[in-house]
Amino acid sequence: MSGQHRTKTCLWPVTLVAAVILAVVIFSTGCKKPPAGQTNTEPQPQQQQQQKTSLNLNDVVRLRRTWDTAFTSWYGKMAPDFNLTDITGKQHRLSDYRGKDVMLVFWATWCGPCLMEMPDLIELRKTTGQDKLAMLAISYITTMPPNTPEMIKSMVEKRKINYTAIPVDRSDISEPYSQINGIPCSFFVDPEGKIKLATLGVLSLDTIKAILQAEWPKSG
Repeated sequence: MSGQHRTKTCLWPVTLVAAVILAVVIFSTGCKKPPAGQTNTEPQPQQQQQQKTSLNLNDVVRLRRTWDTAFTSWYGKMAPDFNLTDITGKQHRLSDYRGKDVMLVFWATWCGPCLMEMPDLIELRKTTGQDKLAMLAISYITTMPPNTPEMIKSMVEKRKINYTAIPVDRSDISEPYSQINGIPCSFFVDPEGKIKLATLGVLSLDTIKAILQAEWPKSG
């Protein structure tokens, strides 16, 4: 990752030792916050949109500031299917969302950058129709740091989250999702069911909209 990009993320615990270290870091210093004066906004994509200049996906990636690309080898491949149950008991099969864009957001209740991103995700859900975009927020159940289904439900209520929240055991989901070690991490799946882009770090509302609207430049 280029040094000029300040990607704000939290790390998923992959071993008990790593989890304990991470918990100590979280309680002692918290997740990284943006520098003074910096907000969760990426002006370049917004300015381009205001000028009605069409961005391709390479442009959006090039202008990134608070995030980076991830799982690049999966771009253009079919997103592996899954069947997961949300906090209300409703099942969600990824393949059932063909014909619309899908945004998969991986997060946790203890992740500061994930909380920073939530207001923009809530606004995105308010302003984008269910027929155009499905939003599934997937959170791995962990004991250290604690991230239980009850905590996830409580966070949804506290933050008035209006998109789908899904607690899941890591073993119940396949690659590439099971390989996520930093959050927030998002996968953008196009209407054909192919992975368009995966990101690591905090996304602004303008950036998410730019990603959804942009296309990879045609070869030749």
